[in-house]
Amino acid sequence: MEHIELLFKSIFIDNMVFATFLGMCSYLAVSKKVSTANGLGAAVLFVLTITVPLNWLLDTYVLQDGAMKWLHPSLEEYNLNFLSFILFIATIATMVQLVEIIVEKFSPALYNSLGIFLPLIAVNCAILGGSLFMQSREIPSIELALTYGIGSGIGWWLAILALASIREKIRYSNVPAPLRGLGITFIITGLMAIGFMSFGGMLTGGDEALKTTTEEIVLDSDSEDYIVEEDQILMDINKDIE
Repeated sequence: MEHIELLFKSIFIDNMVFATFLGMCSYLAVSKKVSTANGLGAAVLFVLTITVPLNWLLDTYVLQDGAMKWLHPSLEEYNLNFLSFILFIATIATMVQLVEIIVEKFSPALYNSLGIFLPLIAVNCAILGGSLFMQSREIPSIELALTYGIGSGIGWWLAILALASIREKIRYSNVPAPLRGLGITFIITGLMAIGFMSFGGMLTGGDEALKTTTEEIVLDSDSEDYIVEEDQILMDINKDIE
């Protein structure tokens, strides 16, 4: 259940594009055709699936404070967290190079259509963001790190595929001249991001999501309950303004 929840959350709730707006350069530039977007999305999924668990191993057994005690007890005092960016990016660059070789070998047409954006996956902030989020959220096991990498990759793939599908259809629409190109693309992305926000209450619970602190504040003091209604709060605010 934990894996399913993390997978769902990384795809829909914490979507790399719609929640954190990472990887926007490639997302906007390579989303003109579904075929090209599909290829880049698959490449991003592959890289995230491999690099997140690999970087989890690096973080757990090399970078964290005292992580290298498995090598020798005297190494327990070392903390190599300052090397996180360098090692994470090195791992990502290696995997991207592998993907580039595979795509060029087996699909030259896709390799040519992706152009410079395929090697640029190495510096795609969504790829590095996946590893940094894994580190900051302290994912406890490599299995969950793998699940998070897969979910993040699927989420980014889903986002670029959805945008490419809409952009192919919108070519036949009468879009106002000032909004053509990136203008309408940003609007579509914003609307999809709003739609994805609706998934946020599915894991946290609808009642919790609807709670507000301005309608009623309950303060417990010994045996008495003090309830401050919204009108009273507004009156106090008006007095302060005056």
